[in-house]
Amino acid sequence: MHEAWMTDAGNTQAKIRVGVSSCLLGQEVRFNGTHKHMPLLTQELARYFEFVPTCPEMGAGMGVPRLPIRLVGDPAAPRAVRVNDPAVDFTRPLQDYAAERIPQLQDLAGYVFIKNSPSCGLFRVKVYHENGNTGMTPGRGIFAAALTSAMPLLPVEEDGRLCDPVLRENFITRVFATHEWQQLCARGLTAAGLIDLHSRYKYTLMAHASGDYAKLGQLLSDAGKHDPFELGPRYFTLMMQTLQRKATRKTNTNVLMHLQGYLKKQLQGSAKSSLGKVIEQYRQGIVPLIVPVTMLKHYFELYPDPYISRQSFWQPYPDELSLRNLL
Repeated sequence: MHEAWMTDAGNTQAKIRVGVSSCLLGQEVRFNGTHKHMPLLTQELARYFEFVPTCPEMGAGMGVPRLPIRLVGDPAAPRAVRVNDPAVDFTRPLQDYAAERIPQLQDLAGYVFIKNSPSCGLFRVKVYHENGNTGMTPGRGIFAAALTSAMPLLPVEEDGRLCDPVLRENFITRVFATHEWQQLCARGLTAAGLIDLHSRYKYTLMAHASGDYAKLGQLLSDAGKHDPFELGPRYFTLMMQTLQRKATRKTNTNVLMHLQGYLKKQLQGSAKSSLGKVIEQYRQGIVPLIVPVTMLKHYFELYPDPYISRQSFWQPYPDELSLRNLL
């Protein structure tokens, strides 16, 4: 079976570099001198991720403690001003810091932002009218907007959304896929390398969007005739767009049934019916994804298939994260 990720107890790979809002690691850098420590990051994900902290407001020289700021004006291009004195504008210092900091973050495989922040908020940050009233259209924090514009394929999430099992699993899947892509690029892009990546990610991609998997295959259909340094980024762009779509019970069930098909000659009688029953129970929401996946892995260990054993679907991230126990 595909065993891409080792735990710290074994032969470890280097930890994956993931950016994070500094306060989420427990650093007391918020405007009032507090933090927003998130144990999920420091106690669970830190086994596999090397967190790279950034506080744009500190980087822009605002200090701690400091008077709070908020977003004002056009939601598409808001200004960051002091709450009680809009004449004090920190937009340019935050933008200048982003321009300085982002080139230092090009090797990241993901980023976790803190919600509602006028500098780091990723989704639905309040943007106020000039008269002080809350606008109807939300915006994005100044630094978060700059980073996502400069690195549009980077997997990003907010702290609160990571409490949702589906969103957490989706984000972590994308982080590990990005890390694999970075490793492939470091070795040197080749047509063979792209085809191998696509082959290993077949069922992972199908679990997110089977139609997009077919499009990715078409993109590589004559890979040997194209410059891999031109073709590769196009492939990775569509790959990340596909993985950004959340896998569902319906799409995962489709993958499980495809995998079951490889065992139709090996499994008979009660074994075959038991596997089919467990897959149906997953589809109905009776059991989590880990149950049919574990059963299928067991049968493929008894009846190995070289192609199936290499699929990233078996372990798109370390089993120790127990993500599939909640899906």
